[in-house]
Amino acid sequence: MAAAPTVFRARLVLFLKGMAMGVADSVPGVSGGTIAVISGIYEALINALKQCHPLALRTLWQQGPRAFWQQIHGAFLLTLLSGVLLSLILMANTVLFLLENHFVLVMAFFMGLVLASCWLLRADAGRWTLFKVLLFGVGFTLTALTAVLNPVAGSTTLIYIFFSGMIAICAMILPGISGAFLLLLLGVYEYVLTALRSFQLDVIMVFALGCIVGLLSFAHLLSWTFRYYREQSYAFIIGMLAASLIVLWPWQGDVVPAADVGTVLAALVCAVLGYGVIMGFSRLARG
Repeated sequence: MAAAPTVFRARLVLFLKGMAMGVADSVPGVSGGTIAVISGIYEALINALKQCHPLALRTLWQQGPRAFWQQIHGAFLLTLLSGVLLSLILMANTVLFLLENHFVLVMAFFMGLVLASCWLLRADAGRWTLFKVLLFGVGFTLTALTAVLNPVAGSTTLIYIFFSGMIAICAMILPGISGAFLLLLLGVYEYVLTALRSFQLDVIMVFALGCIVGLLSFAHLLSWTFRYYREQSYAFIIGMLAASLIVLWPWQGDVVPAADVGTVLAALVCAVLGYGVIMGFSRLARG
């Protein structure tokens, strides 16, 4: 009898992690992949996505739905992605409101999240070698480049939305690179967010299809790198996370905050709060 509550609790925690990923993915400059790494489910997610390929249909045909569901880690993916989707739909209005009215505080909070992430993940990279430092630099540089790009005037055709979904989802599962920010660069961020908020099913379905295609394709590459180059992969990821601080700097137009003391102090409090949330979340997730 004790097993059922344990399973339910594990699924609930996984669902909440999915919701946290959805919140992160809806904010330009923040990556849901970061939350997956911090909460200890990143590699499990990548390996589960890797199993979702056409050959899995052979298992469905030969061994039945139960074996197929287990092979693709169906319960894990359904629970997690349900949390992501629900969060994206429910949080669209909230995220827009916070970004429009409390931009500095939101960015400061996420800076705290990222700083804590970098600190926690340093152990996953193992002993730092020259090669790992170089990988850190490459990850930092690639991510930093997104901070200097200017948004384009995107198309709203369904084919453009499809490819935008493919591109953005690859970023969403990479810690440090924001899928929402790439949508912003592609010129469709507000259009997609508005579609989610107003339930424009044609746009949502095409965007989701693009995400699925991109996700399944990219998962194989990520799974391979984590299998054979795990520590090196984390060195690269830490570089990406560190560079995302450029995008998250609350005072985008100024190196030094040009704001009143109260706002600066509030931003510091939010950054410390974000740092504390991740440290606490990590302890709970990793036991």
